[in-house]
Amino acid sequence: MSRVLQWLDDRVGWSMLREFLSHKTVPMHRYSVFYYLGGMTLFFFLVQVCTGVLLMLYYRPSADEAFESIEFLVTTVPFGWLVRSIHAWSANLMVFFAFLHLASVYFLKSYRAPRELTWITGALVFFLILGFGFSGYLLPWNQLSFFATKVGTDIAGVVPVIGEWMLRFLRGGDRVTGATLSRFYGWHVAILPAITTVLLLAHLVLVQVKGMSVPANVEEESRRRSPMKFFPHFALRDLSGWIFALGVLAALAAMMPWELGEKADAFAPAYANIRPEWYYVFMFQTLKLVPGGEVLGIEYEAIPILLFGLAGLLLLLVPFLDRRHGRGWTIAGLLGLAFVIVMTCWGYGTLVPLYIVFLTALLLALFAFITRAPEAR
Repeated sequence: MSRVLQWLDDRVGWSMLREFLSHKTVPMHRYSVFYYLGGMTLFFFLVQVCTGVLLMLYYRPSADEAFESIEFLVTTVPFGWLVRSIHAWSANLMVFFAFLHLASVYFLKSYRAPRELTWITGALVFFLILGFGFSGYLLPWNQLSFFATKVGTDIAGVVPVIGEWMLRFLRGGDRVTGATLSRFYGWHVAILPAITTVLLLAHLVLVQVKGMSVPANVEEESRRRSPMKFFPHFALRDLSGWIFALGVLAALAAMMPWELGEKADAFAPAYANIRPEWYYVFMFQTLKLVPGGEVLGIEYEAIPILLFGLAGLLLLLVPFLDRRHGRGWTIAGLLGLAFVIVMTCWGYGTLVPLYIVFLTALLLALFAFITRAPEAR
C-alpha cells in the first residue's frame, strides 16, 4: 500500500494538497457560523448534479414525450418519485442557501479588497442558479410550468429595443412550443452547468487562495481567539451540516413528494392566480402593480424590469462602488431585502415567508452555538 501511495504521490502530487490543508485555518469570531452557508450551497448543487444525471436517463425533451417520461418515472421506475422529489426540493434549498450566503457576505462586507473577484464569481453563480430555476421549471411540461413560462417570457418581451429579440431567443420562436422545451433542456443540462462549473471552481480556488474574510468590527476578537484548523475540525463541522441537510431533504422529499400535475395544453385556459417559483414572486408581484400604458414609447412594465437589471448590475459591482465601506450600502441592502420579503408576502397573501426568515435565524443561532469552540461557550 505504501508503494501504491508513493506512486500516486509522484504522479498526482496529493501530498502538496495534504500539506496545504494541514496549514489552512479558519478565523473564529461571533460571525463564523456564516462560513458554513457556502458549503451548504455546494452540497445542494452536488445533489442537483447527481439526481439530475439519474433523471436524464429517463427524460425525453419533446412536447409529445416529456410529460409521459416523467409520469413513467414517478409511477413505474423504482424510487423514481423519490429522486424527482429530491431534485425539486434540493433546487429550492440551493436557491435559499445561495441567497443566504450572498446576503451574509454582502452585509459582512466580505467583498472588500483583495476579494473582489471572489465576490464577482459568487454573484455570477447565484444568477446562474436563478437561471437553473427558470429553465428547469418548464421541463415537466405540465399546465402550470407551461403558462408560467409563457408569462415569464412575455415579461422579457417588453424590454425596450431588445425585447422582441429576447422573446424569440428564449422561446425559439413566437410561441411556447416543443422548440422552447428543447431549448430550455439544452440550457438546463449543458450550457448552464458548464458555465456554473467553471465559475464555481474559480470561486472555490479564490476562497482558498485569499482565505475567509473577517468583518472589520470583529477583527480584534478574531485576533484574540485561536483560528480553527480547516482539516479536520472545520471540515467535520461542515460535513455535519451536510448530513443534517441530507436528513431534512430526505424528509421533505418523502413526506411531501413533488406533484406532477396535468400535461400542458396550449388551448386550455390559463391557471387562475398563476405565479412563478417563490424566488421570482417579488418581481412578479411588482409587475402586477404596474398599470398598463407607455411613456416615451416605453411600456410601464419595462421600467421595473430595467430597475431589477440595474440592481443586479450594482450588486455585481458593489466591491468597486463601496470603497469607503460606510453604512450607505448596508442601508441600501436592508431596504432591498425588506422590499423582497414584503413583496413576496404580498404575492402569496400570507406571512409564511416571514416565518421562514424567523426559523432560519433560529437555526443559524443554534448551529452557531453547536459549532463554537468549547472554551468560548
